[in-house]
Amino acid sequence: MSRVGLLAVLFVLAAVHSQPAYPQENKRLLLRVDDVGMCHTVNQAMQQLAATGMPFSTSVMFACPWYLEAVDILKAHPQIAVGVHLTLNAEWQSYKWGPVLGKAVVPSLVDVNGYFFASHTEFASHQIGIDEVERELQAQIERALRSGVRIDYLDYHMGTAVSTPELTAVVEKLAQHYALGLSTYFDEAYQTIWHIPIDQKKDSLYAAIEHLQVDRPNLMVVHVGLESPEMNALVDMNSSLMSSSSGESLVGRHRHAELNALSARDFRKAIGKNRVTLITYRDLIAQAGLKAMQRPE
Repeated sequence: MSRVGLLAVLFVLAAVHSQPAYPQENKRLLLRVDDVGMCHTVNQAMQQLAATGMPFSTSVMFACPWYLEAVDILKAHPQIAVGVHLTLNAEWQSYKWGPVLGKAVVPSLVDVNGYFFASHTEFASHQIGIDEVERELQAQIERALRSGVRIDYLDYHMGTAVSTPELTAVVEKLAQHYALGLSTYFDEAYQTIWHIPIDQKKDSLYAAIEHLQVDRPNLMVVHVGLESPEMNALVDMNSSLMSSSSGESLVGRHRHAELNALSARDFRKAIGKNRVTLITYRDLIAQAGLKAMQRPE
């Protein structure tokens, strides 16, 4: 049996063993893989992670050009819980996307070229129509539902869709209307390793696993990718951490390091040693129910 095949068997057996209840002494960990559908390289990395059989949740950017490929991959991996990564920004310097509805329908959400604004600040500096936000986010959810993959939850690219109380109310209204969960609304203890230096991501992830909370679900948000020409060409307009002092993009290296940390044998050892049960948002919603959701403070 190949190494990938063996990993798949191990993760599937672990997932079956943990269902449907989670022992109280076990720590529950949600892995949320963000930005899937953004580009081919991110989809490829997610596919590599999915091939292990590991249960995780993934947030798909249905406003982006590569979401169709992501859908095809996810249909082959039903252990993955799928969320809609509600998108109101396009943060890369030379790679852009715009609203599902188009510039003419939601003109306040886009720049002169019809693309989403690159940053929180740019978004907030414009007279955004709340009704246009609701229509666009609804269109993204509807596209997701039409795709044929099961949709379990919503979350928010760069946090913009919940950056004001008015916007948050729109997202909550849509979640209720479509009977979907909301990431961070289940009292999750939130962590990410995105800001961690490339050569420290693996150790940081495993250190975090050693200190997970027992009395609440733990959420680890990760961003995977491959160090490829496509990924290395992306320049983040919002984060100096994603570029070297010479201006070289570090996005590919950051994302590949996170993929390697999750795919390594040491990750499985850390999960077992620390009595961690990997769950998905589908599992959490089934256990807690949508009525358990509360807006985080």
